[in-house]
Amino acid sequence: MASADQIKALVKSFLDSDENRFLTVALQMADREDRLGHTKFAGELRSLVRSKKEQDTPATSRLAKFSAIKRSTSHDTNRVDLGSLLHLTHADTKLSEIVLNPLIQSKIEKTILEHRQYAELLKYGLSPTRKILLTGPPGTGKTLSAKVLATELRLPLYTLQFDGLISRYLGETAAKLRAVFDKISTSRAVYLFDEFDAIGAHRDSSNDVGEVRRVLNSFLKFFEDDDSESLIVCATNHPELLDKALFRRFDDIVEFQKPSKEEAARFILNRLVQFRLSKSKIRDTYKYVENLSYADLGQACDEAAKDAVLYRKGEMTIDLLIGALASRVI
Repeated sequence: MASADQIKALVKSFLDSDENRFLTVALQMADREDRLGHTKFAGELRSLVRSKKEQDTPATSRLAKFSAIKRSTSHDTNRVDLGSLLHLTHADTKLSEIVLNPLIQSKIEKTILEHRQYAELLKYGLSPTRKILLTGPPGTGKTLSAKVLATELRLPLYTLQFDGLISRYLGETAAKLRAVFDKISTSRAVYLFDEFDAIGAHRDSSNDVGEVRRVLNSFLKFFEDDDSESLIVCATNHPELLDKALFRRFDDIVEFQKPSKEEAARFILNRLVQFRLSKSKIRDTYKYVENLSYADLGQACDEAAKDAVLYRKGEMTIDLLIGALASRVI
């Protein structure tokens, strides 16, 4: 059966005389039924949509005519430009290509498996993990993990642009948030709310302003009401700033840390695999990788690789790598 959000979106598009959205939601329902194994019903639904599109043109569709008239009488200020709010991010990072703490990796693997086995979970009245909070220092793999989820599940990755979300006009920010969650409910994807503390900070914060507080209240409502099939991933470097009411609304909270010496060594070997570094000599880097993030390690590896190509005819040495790592140590 269609999800509650899809049924609501279908009814809303009919009441709003929005034929294009009506047909789009119908196709999304067909895709969902296909994943659940209801291939015959999915095929029949797609056939109905296809025949409707073939017989109607904008000039002959009564619903399209009425919709055009209705849109022409609407104020432009009521329209929300989703393109300024959601950025489609390229994701092509596989889980096998990254290095993570074993506990974090197992959580990501389990989330991927749950979504791949969605239909099986549904048979028992269960749902996959959908709302995830990622916390930890910068450069430790939070954003990269969102890309992995999108890649492994073959879903688009949208990143929320907070600079386009907050508005000085009363109520406009809530309207933008509503548009974002409408998109989440009707278009299955991974949605990344990066730097989440920008809207999730304590409502009793001393430097809070009225509009930001209203944003959080609106987010809490939309977030709790959402029961779509999309994944919502929120990431923050400052979990201590978040409102306490947020934490219980997440299905899972994943805490990222800077890599251990062993994890850093694995990362370096993966990053510089084309240079054939000695695994035994990589231990010489241990005292230089402490307190470095994955982002720091990646920059050091790239710096050493360029020096090897430009000055050593492609020969990578441990001393070259140590020099690049030492320059990152604060």
